Amino acid sequence: MKKAILGKKIGMTQIFDENGKVVPVTVVEAGPCVVVQKKTIEKDGYEAIQVGFGDVREKLVNKPKKGQFAKAGVSLRRK
Repeated sequence: MKKAILGKKIGMTQIFDENGKVVPVTVVEAGPCVVVQKKTIEKDGYEAIQVGFGDVREKLVNKPKKGQFAKAGVSLRRK
């Protein structure tokens, strides 16, 4: 199983290490992810999950995706 962080890039900044050198860093907003759909070998031919992160306006989501979120019982998210 892979471990990962799903997030949205907010921007770049810099920090100083213990020697006083400047180190560039990326600022990432990592929020709660919701499992929207689980793919199985029996039904889909492979194993995977679809996760949603961050809210999205309803008008930006098409009907098939709205159905997936409704079936999962979660609010509309980015995939």
